[in-house]
Amino acid sequence: MNKINSTCYTDKLHHVEVEFNSINALPGFSIVGLASTKIKESIERVKSALLSINVKLPPKKLIINLSPSDLSKDGTHFDLAIALLSYFKDECDFEDFYVFGELGLDASVKASNTLFSMLLFLSVEKKGAKVLIPKQIAQKVSLIHNLEVYAVENLSEAISFFENKQNQTNFKVQKTSLNHHQIQKIAGKDYVINTEFKNDFIHIKGQENAKLASKIAAFGMHNILFEGSPGCGKSMCAKAMVYIMPPQSIDEMLESNAYKSLNNDEISFDSVRSFRAPHSSSSTPPSILGGGSGASAKIGEIALAHHGVLFFDEFTMFSKKIIESLREPLENNYISISRVNSKTTYQTKFLFIAAQNPCPCGNLFSKEQNCRCTPQQISRYKSTISSPIYDRIDLYVAMDESEFDAKSSVSSKQLYDEVLKAFIFQKEIRKQDEFNGKLDDIGIKTFIIPHLSNDANDVLNLASKKYNLSLRATNKVLKVARSLADFDESLKINKTHILTALNYRIKS
Repeated sequence: MNKINSTCYTDKLHHVEVEFNSINALPGFSIVGLASTKIKESIERVKSALLSINVKLPPKKLIINLSPSDLSKDGTHFDLAIALLSYFKDECDFEDFYVFGELGLDASVKASNTLFSMLLFLSVEKKGAKVLIPKQIAQKVSLIHNLEVYAVENLSEAISFFENKQNQTNFKVQKTSLNHHQIQKIAGKDYVINTEFKNDFIHIKGQENAKLASKIAAFGMHNILFEGSPGCGKSMCAKAMVYIMPPQSIDEMLESNAYKSLNNDEISFDSVRSFRAPHSSSSTPPSILGGGSGASAKIGEIALAHHGVLFFDEFTMFSKKIIESLREPLENNYISISRVNSKTTYQTKFLFIAAQNPCPCGNLFSKEQNCRCTPQQISRYKSTISSPIYDRIDLYVAMDESEFDAKSSVSSKQLYDEVLKAFIFQKEIRKQDEFNGKLDDIGIKTFIIPHLSNDANDVLNLASKKYNLSLRATNKVLKVARSLADFDESLKINKTHILTALNYRIKS
């Protein structure tokens, strides 16, 4: 028996061993191991490809097993591995190579639609893995620095690759340099430093409180809600925040691009994190959450925002079903989509930004315009957002209209430098890997509670009783306070940090 490594993707990347055996029995060719129809059709593609290079299959019973056998598998990228095993039988050691490629009837090796995303996931999970891929996507795959890439155009080249291992270097793909990126090592890990600020806070007049909240939210990945009159700068703050977020690690960049690839989006290895801003009028639950008809679940906006930003403008205009569906991804940082024959789980670690008017006419906070709404209308307008959703918001900012002669006090570059300084303190001094806003209960007990001063603890306990804060709301205050302490490069969380964090809680 011989075998070749490959992978498949369902709810996550799964390593698959393509095993081959031949037995003395009536001639036949079968594939076992919960293979889909696409995979079973590869028998005819493999036969035709081998015949096109004058190779006949032996008159035996040929069996291909895709292990683990209890995992449903799909995709045409197993073709090349099956053909190589059928050709070499037990005469070749494929070592630890991962082999991918769809076969044409003329023995050409092609890329499947999902291949690039699988390679991205593989690069995150198994750094330095050696892969044999179609030459068709070699240039794009060369951007993935965590893989050792070899490429072939047809089955004959793939056979030659394993027959004459001394010449394997001739098929090696040179890595494409990401020289437009500035790489900085922080706590032993490579991060991509942002150098572009297309949407800049320097263009936002006034709104000092909103800019401070934006800096805190961007650094700690704290969910934030902007509320204010039309034109006060809510959307501008949201769009500028993605440029001041902490730098991406190489793994984060690869994983977010893998999710984009699942959606057939253009892949971009740039320094700016993902920014997804679905419109309320055209959003449906499947488009936001993922799913759709059929057994396989299509990726949605929530997962596409992984490691980046999900922005809901006109928050109250989204359907209540969509808004309530945010509970799981905001709390647990993943979303599960169940179908009759499958269950798909996507990671959803993103910064959630929401913006809304204070009332239907938008003038409730205005100093110049009169609000025309009744209390009942305002209550009905905000009823779309439930208390559990508000509870998952870390920072709330009420924005007034900017004065006509207000000045721009700070640029995105200045804010980014402050975020980067605090990020380095968090990683290298405090030794914390996770964003403050995404810490779970164990993370809170490890990185926050032991560093809470007595005065800060007293203030928090008093506020929890006075404002009837839930346990989740109390934890949100602690996480924001931890971020404020990081900006001060303070290991200790003091009273001032707690008071500032409390000021950003939604007052119900």
